Amino acid sequence: MLSYEELTAPERDLWDAFPEGRAVDLRPRRHVDGPADGPADGGAGHRAGDESGAGAGEEPWGPERTVRASVVAALLLGGHPGQPGSVPALRLAGARISGRLDLGGAEIPHTIRFEECRFEEDIGFHGASTRTITIARSRLRGIDAAMARVEGRFDLRGSTIRGRLSLMNAQVTGELILSGAHLSAPGDWALFAGGLVMGGAVFCRGGFTADGGLRLLGAQLSGGLFMERARCHHPGEAALLADNATIATLVCSQGFTARGAVRLRGATISGQLTLDGAVLDGRDTALDCARMQADDLVLTPAVPPSGAVDLRGARVTALHDRRGAWPDTVRLQGFVYGDLHSDDDAGRDTVGHRLAWIRREPAYAPQPYEQLAGWYRQIGHDDDARRVLLAKQRHRRGTLRPAGRAWGLLLDGTVGYGYRPWLAGVWLLALALLGTGVFGAHEPVAAQPGEGAPFSALVYTLDLLIPIGGLGQRNAWYWTGGAPAWLAYALIAAGWLLTTAVVAGVTRTLNKN
Repeated sequence: MLSYEELTAPERDLWDAFPEGRAVDLRPRRHVDGPADGPADGGAGHRAGDESGAGAGEEPWGPERTVRASVVAALLLGGHPGQPGSVPALRLAGARISGRLDLGGAEIPHTIRFEECRFEEDIGFHGASTRTITIARSRLRGIDAAMARVEGRFDLRGSTIRGRLSLMNAQVTGELILSGAHLSAPGDWALFAGGLVMGGAVFCRGGFTADGGLRLLGAQLSGGLFMERARCHHPGEAALLADNATIATLVCSQGFTARGAVRLRGATISGQLTLDGAVLDGRDTALDCARMQADDLVLTPAVPPSGAVDLRGARVTALHDRRGAWPDTVRLQGFVYGDLHSDDDAGRDTVGHRLAWIRREPAYAPQPYEQLAGWYRQIGHDDDARRVLLAKQRHRRGTLRPAGRAWGLLLDGTVGYGYRPWLAGVWLLALALLGTGVFGAHEPVAAQPGEGAPFSALVYTLDLLIPIGGLGQRNAWYWTGGAPAWLAYALIAAGWLLTTAVVAGVTRTLNKN
């Protein structure tokens, strides 16, 4: 146990101020009136690699600004309780904390606030129970707050953490504020927060940067995650990993940049996921939303993602996008949406745009076509729905064997796979005109001279084209050879083919296949 006589002057100031919750400010006076002399720039005259912060001719982090971590721990663990009616709190600014501040497993009933401080070693809150923690605009080597419970905010705004920030399975009843902070753990997880439970929001705004990945696997962020203008650098890995997380709202917009994949597999987002103006730079997959559920998905990045977008099995109430927002590869099998919105579709061919979107799927998949056709039916655009289903059959044809492709070409050319039955009428009209012209220029031979109705080239042609029934002309007249005879055989075959194609196409349409 420390005695009062063993304390240095700044430590005594802090010891005396703690019971009343008074702030102790060890920053040089010029810090207020002149240039900054804080931990973000290492202090005046700070040299790269000089962790003491001492510059030529001065010691900005000397003994007059140094407080031992053991003194801080002693205060927070009840070493100097306040008088009845006072509210003890630790409020310290501009100090250098020497040694490791280890509060693991502690019950801390006091507010903690460090501002523009410099910690020589990492901080340990593992399994601790505390009130609001503020470490603003400070410099640290890492924070281990795994399994901790914070009754209030955890505020790290503007701080630089050169090591891992661990919040694995932690609980924070208020907000986690990382706005303006810089987390640096190159090639590793800069934020390790799997299982984090938040009562408030997580803010990573205003110049937040992470040199390393953000791991939020299975986190529960009931207040949302806001990352406007944030920058995450974890190339080749996941820059943001939130698989199976539950998030109220996820905002990655206004210049949000991810050098690495954004992974939201199986995540549940009760509000909006917005990537408006974002830059997604992943190698193979830039955005992985497989099996994700969200209310609105706004995918309008500043430039198309450099890697694939995976939406397999995802479900959203509405999708908002625009032309040019999608990469070359988009995986859409099983993607279900209730509505589609595109601000730049007014007066343009929306069906063509959507079909081109579906064709970005690497292989043929029927479900994206069926989903799109269903949406067009839902809004009353039946013609557009049929156009989508026709495109589906044409895409499928390329996966068939030669015989299947040949039959598909016949169905497409004659009745448009049943989605353009009027094509059969066009073929019948063309063949009827051809037959009438050819047969009208030649004289047939009567099967039974003097009996039956007189020859009519039009009726005779129609009789050949209709495979079932008869108009009394086909068997009453015949040709002895030449072009009329061959044409008659051809018209009979064409009639059977058209009838078969119409039946097959109508059956396919009725079965929605």
